[in-house]
Amino acid sequence: MVTPFASITEALGWLDAHIDYERVAPTRRLLPTLDGVASALALLGHPEEQYPAIHVTGTNGKGSTTAMITALLSELGLSVGTYTSPNLHLVNERIAWNAAAIPDDDLCDVLVRLALIEPQLSEPLTRFELLTLAALLYFADCAVDVAVIEVGLGGTWDSTNVVHGTVSVITNVSLDHTQVLGDTVEEIARDKAGIVKAGCIAILGDANERVAAIVQDRCDEVGAAGLWRAGEEFQCENNRLAFGGRVVDLSVPGEIVVDVMVPLHGAHQGDNAAVALAAVTAFLGRPLERDIVEHGMAAVKVLGRMEVLGHMPLVIVDGAHNAAGAVALSEALREGFDVNGPAIAVIGMLQGRNPEDLLAPLVDAGITTFVCVEPVTPRAMRASEIVSAARGLGATAQQAPSIALGVERAMLLAEGNGLVLATGSLYVVGDARLRLLELIAERD
Repeated sequence: MVTPFASITEALGWLDAHIDYERVAPTRRLLPTLDGVASALALLGHPEEQYPAIHVTGTNGKGSTTAMITALLSELGLSVGTYTSPNLHLVNERIAWNAAAIPDDDLCDVLVRLALIEPQLSEPLTRFELLTLAALLYFADCAVDVAVIEVGLGGTWDSTNVVHGTVSVITNVSLDHTQVLGDTVEEIARDKAGIVKAGCIAILGDANERVAAIVQDRCDEVGAAGLWRAGEEFQCENNRLAFGGRVVDLSVPGEIVVDVMVPLHGAHQGDNAAVALAAVTAFLGRPLERDIVEHGMAAVKVLGRMEVLGHMPLVIVDGAHNAAGAVALSEALREGFDVNGPAIAVIGMLQGRNPEDLLAPLVDAGITTFVCVEPVTPRAMRASEIVSAARGLGATAQQAPSIALGVERAMLLAEGNGLVLATGSLYVVGDARLRLLELIAERD
């Protein structure tokens, strides 16, 4: 058989030729449907039915929670496939088996198979739909024991919702992507609750009673096996600042684990840890041994989320891209990081955001200067708009012609005893992270 691609470069070129709603526009099709992905899965022999899955959504924290769930399952000795988005640097990062990104040869292979069936579909798939299919197919190839699937956007109409999760996780719900998901928390909660399926256990990390009522209604409607709520069936207690992260007490049905080290910054990571432990407990149907919890949590790594890259100056990258994320970032900075020198933020965001929502919490956290940049995407907000918003809040602000130059300026401004923070869109964080690591390596 003649394959359509001679190399991974050709395969990725084919992938990138498909419409990419992550970069092009913050909306999906006028008539949302899962039919295209479902049809493709039927042609592929339903690989998603060959392993159980834990399905994860939420406005914030779903990436960190997915990483924690994966780490706990891996510590149990299970073979784990993990699908996440977006990637920071390489698209391979989105599809991982036992924490290792899919190799180029394997990615090329699954894309070849998708290219061969695409002519049999009624219409072309989107780039994200193809990546979702690639992950589900790869996990079947690897014969994983379990897949941890992170939703891309929302829940009900996200392409990952072809998966029937044994456990469905909703970390929290707040206003984000309102152009797609709805203008109220209730509308967004209904969309996210769409991942709850018959027979699954739903895990809800949000204490909002309105959200809980909506998720409970969904559980009743589809015949879910149960709903575990933060503050009732599980919770994080004694969430303390520690060197390199948090020390927390976690309680889930049948178990309380005290003094667990979570090597991630910010009090919100303690809440994410409780959600993750509850999800794995529900999946197994039993509590985990203490050493599994300790070692699993200790192994968690999440790139681009309150990630400390260097010191003197202190260098942090964090993908806080909405109002709730900016507040969590602000609280983490105020609680855990104190610098004597200038505090500089390199920030860029996408159109549709209110820049003050992201800037104001950072000003409250002591950021005095903003270097404003534009992510490399047609959806980028103009840097001049962010500059105006920052100055309106009383901060010093300037525009940089590129993310790399913005990072270089920030490093000079921060001096040796200051802070450099790269934040906003993950497109900014990814590019900034690469340049920051280069600058740190050159210095050291």
